[in-house]
Amino acid sequence: MDPLTGYPFGGAAHDRLAQRREDSDFLERAWNDPTSRVLVIRGEQLVTDATGQVLAALHPGDAPVGERMLLGLLDGAVYFLVVAEEDSQGRPGDRWHLEGLRHLASVLDAPQAGLAAHAVALAGWHGRHPRCAVCGSATKVAQAGATRCCPDCSTIHFPRTDPAVIMLVTDDHDRCLLGHNASRAGRWFSTLAGFVEPGETLEQAVAREVLEEAGVTVGEVTYLGSQPWPFPSSLMLGFFARAVTTEITVDGEEITEARWFTRDEIARQVPAGELILPTTLSIAGALLTRWYGADLPAAPSS
Repeated sequence: MDPLTGYPFGGAAHDRLAQRREDSDFLERAWNDPTSRVLVIRGEQLVTDATGQVLAALHPGDAPVGERMLLGLLDGAVYFLVVAEEDSQGRPGDRWHLEGLRHLASVLDAPQAGLAAHAVALAGWHGRHPRCAVCGSATKVAQAGATRCCPDCSTIHFPRTDPAVIMLVTDDHDRCLLGHNASRAGRWFSTLAGFVEPGETLEQAVAREVLEEAGVTVGEVTYLGSQPWPFPSSLMLGFFARAVTTEITVDGEEITEARWFTRDEIARQVPAGELILPTTLSIAGALLTRWYGADLPAAPSS
């Protein structure tokens, strides 16, 4: 089966320069190189130009004060990330704006979206892990941002990524199974998903989550693609799964309703405003589009 395409963050093109992360001479030269560029993040938002649709790639000398991290090499330029301090001098001026990654995902090209996802995921992990999980001491940025190091017990802490499976389940009539999450509006349905548990294969996670959330047993599981999802630190692993049973029993907590849909039902209900589906911002939309066989129908204009 062809690889899944058509969603953000799946086409990162930058070389992360992992072999240079402990090369202090290289890092210093690169920081002082006029061709190098710096992305700036404040909180969970990236600095953009005035349009809010292009990342502001600053010269190192124009970057604000903050923790400095290496992102990698793109189009011949070394890119750094600076996590700006809230009270730092040299903060972005009127010609720069702050935008969240969800907005930027829909407007950036694939290489820039890959850089943005890397930056947001990295900065988020550093912000959430300021102390050592072993002894509780404050940790410091190490390996150009790739890790944090505890100065007291010397433990090296690596960024956390949480694997999650997301799956489009189909039956023998080629209907797809979609669920309504309790946190969403009443007409919103999407693919089922869940985090992988310790000691579990991806295929086992797919089967367990579908059974837990919808009461449906699945057999064949086919991997299609993955999507970094730094909200805050997930990796979404996309699958098709074939149902062995079709009777639905929802868990009633996370999933309050689940239904089998035909293509004709989706073609009628989405334009009528009776059904809301995920967009191709996420891999869920890409999975649905692959099954549907064409662009998903448009929702009614507001």
